[in-house]
Amino acid sequence: MAKKKESKKKPKPEVPAVKPKKKTRQYEGVFGGTEVAYTATAATTIFEVNEKKAEFFYVAYTKDEADPADRPILFCFNGGPGSSTVWLHLGLFGPKRMEFDDEGFKVGMQGRLVDNDYSILDVSDVVCVDAIGTGFSTTVEKEDEEDFLHFKHDVQAFSHFIVNYLNANGRWASPKYLAGESYGTLRGAAIANSLFTEHGVDLNGVVLISTILNYQTSAIGRENWMVHPGNDLPFALYLPTYAATAWYHGALDEGYQSMALRDLLDEVEAFALGDYWLALAKGDRLSDEERKEMVSRVAGYTGLSETYVDRYDLRIHILRFCKELLRDQRRTVGRIDSRYLGIGKVADGDIMEADPSIDSTSAVATSALNALLRDEMGFDSEKIYKIMSMKVNERWNYEDFKNRYVDTSEKMRELMSRSPGTKVLVANGYYDLATPHFATEYTFSHMGLDPEVRDNVRMEYYEAGHMMYVHIPSLERLAGHLRSFVEETK
Repeated sequence: MAKKKESKKKPKPEVPAVKPKKKTRQYEGVFGGTEVAYTATAATTIFEVNEKKAEFFYVAYTKDEADPADRPILFCFNGGPGSSTVWLHLGLFGPKRMEFDDEGFKVGMQGRLVDNDYSILDVSDVVCVDAIGTGFSTTVEKEDEEDFLHFKHDVQAFSHFIVNYLNANGRWASPKYLAGESYGTLRGAAIANSLFTEHGVDLNGVVLISTILNYQTSAIGRENWMVHPGNDLPFALYLPTYAATAWYHGALDEGYQSMALRDLLDEVEAFALGDYWLALAKGDRLSDEERKEMVSRVAGYTGLSETYVDRYDLRIHILRFCKELLRDQRRTVGRIDSRYLGIGKVADGDIMEADPSIDSTSAVATSALNALLRDEMGFDSEKIYKIMSMKVNERWNYEDFKNRYVDTSEKMRELMSRSPGTKVLVANGYYDLATPHFATEYTFSHMGLDPEVRDNVRMEYYEAGHMMYVHIPSLERLAGHLRSFVEETK
């Protein structure tokens, strides 16, 4: 009988040890009229989550010789999913910011860094953190990265990062804050809840910038950017931002165009959740007379033709609006910030070729970020800093919300109910077609917050878009609101 040949397994090659990197520099700057000596730290930190090693990259700005027990600390992150935190870092919180003109448009093509006098370093330390798969953040073993492109695992990883940072830097006694933007607000609500319920971290405040906590309120769909069938809610909630956009570009009839923006929005918002919402709810039962009136009013508020509004059955999707509003001028308006204009290959079609508001800011951010980390701070990395990863966005796993809308508003309600000392600041841009202000208001008014904690939510509004801080007047106002928020809650 032939002897069975023993198979020899090749030993798994050892993964080279990955060591954290760290670079620090001391600076001085004037913020909010106060001179501050501070340390900038660009670093990676490695820790284990669910038996997989994450390597988070962050940049921290900490005031020198400050008592940690008295000094607030704020952790900030962007969203996407797939976006690095370059926007909040070099647009709002960092001591340096990317250069735009006062309206938020490009200055030349260089992506220069300028001093950010509006940074809140006079009242709080700031830690800017990149999600796994963005910036320089990754996993020790490449095949593990996919596991972190996942709603729950992402929340766990960020929560672990924050707890580890508090441990390593002696910051448990500090007043603590989170700030998220866009998907970072959905992420932020879940992280804030996780920190409190699982790690015993009580937050003084949560800052939500361009908020989306409930995808039902948004025209988000995986296929062709279509709203989920049967969900008319986004059409009503987007209408005020359509009106604001048309008003900004002078596309409304004289009567509406001559109104102050806030007065116009008050009227449109009452219509959106009044007669318009009722008309959408009636569906095919809407009479011809009612339909004609609705077509006329929607057209009047949006700057679109009655023919166009009627053709799309009173329901205008974001990207169609962006393409149609200024079609006669062969221009499209931005989704992230509808003040920006783009030039498409053809004037026809339903969907814009690219978002001009992203095109106008991404390259500026890339140049400014690399200039800061590599040239100024000397952070040594052979990796490419991923400003925005569509690979991460496309592979993001929402299995925790199977057969329902992605929604963390209940996480926020639970946190605010169980930790009534935690305050919330919500920043909204009137020209934001990605996360409209009226959708945010709707979400908060339907969370079921107890009357005792409703006043813990502070809503602020700015005449700019998703990244309202690129608009200098809005940056100045937002910085003032952040300072007062920290001072009142620390």
